[in-house]
Amino acid sequence: MGRAGLNRMTGLATLTLTLAAEAPDLDVLGSFRGHAFGFAHHRGFTHSFLGVPIVAAVVVAFVYLIWRLRGRKTNDPNLPPRWGVLFLLGCLAGLSHILLDFTNNYGVRPFWPFSEKWYSWDIVFIVEPVMLLLLFLGLIVPSIFSLIDKEIGAKRRGPRGRLAASLALIGVVLMWGVRDFEHRRAVNALEARTYRDADPLRVSAYPKWIDPFQWDGVVETTDFFVLAPVNSLTPEVDPEGEMQFRYKPEETPITLAAKKSYIGRVFLDWAQYPITETEVLDAPREGYIVRFQDLRYMDVPSALSGGRRRNVLSQAVELDKNLHIVGDVFGTLEKEVVVPEPGQK
Repeated sequence: MGRAGLNRMTGLATLTLTLAAEAPDLDVLGSFRGHAFGFAHHRGFTHSFLGVPIVAAVVVAFVYLIWRLRGRKTNDPNLPPRWGVLFLLGCLAGLSHILLDFTNNYGVRPFWPFSEKWYSWDIVFIVEPVMLLLLFLGLIVPSIFSLIDKEIGAKRRGPRGRLAASLALIGVVLMWGVRDFEHRRAVNALEARTYRDADPLRVSAYPKWIDPFQWDGVVETTDFFVLAPVNSLTPEVDPEGEMQFRYKPEETPITLAAKKSYIGRVFLDWAQYPITETEVLDAPREGYIVRFQDLRYMDVPSALSGGRRRNVLSQAVELDKNLHIVGDVFGTLEKEVVVPEPGQK
């Protein structure tokens, strides 16, 4: 955004844009207060419309401090900093961060703290290689032409790379348009059929990180969920293709107690297709472990092959035999750690 023209409006624009665009992810520091606290506050205040101007003000104050420590110098003496404009650019950068997080399948809570509702577009994976390539080319191509200019002795005035950066941003928007179109085709394909004679109540399609036409489909019916790969080029769900049917687990006093835990409430607030699995613990740890998973992060090919690897965003809670909360469980299935919930010793 800086090279596309905003760095011509005021000094320190690129620095402010860069810091303000990254600053919302400082919420990861919440993990130092515990795994559950970090999960609960990830993409919270710093990713909200209320938080954007506050984060931008902090960033501009930090940039002002750097500017003073450098003796009020900027890279271009003819372009002094305009602090009001820098604050607006900081807000713009923060909004761009929310937009980028909205496009993937994790989601954001832009209206926090007035509403805890999560919103997600579900059109790109958390790491989108096509977008990264477009933005990389938007930065590197001007450098190549700069080297050519030096070789031939050509001179140019002002910041370079405006055209390439603008084309890169336009390319990202066009990519979103294509992914949205393919996403709609995948969702329509899932809605257009029945599953074991049951009509779908709700369907979703989630992107894969490398193939823009392959989607992980999740279907909810009255009694069960269906995991089904979808090819949006066709677009249809192969009636003879492999699907996984997962019947909705029966609610028990154990799962109800687990859902009342801190991590249980946080997870159910965030998850779109939550399911639970209960493990009975033998002596000396007599009790239960209830695992929470969201089917949108259940890799369909892995699930169809019978893989037992838990997805990285699953959570778990341990209860004793009297259904009292022992603590949160995290780690791999082979090596798990139990930590007390907030407020517990």
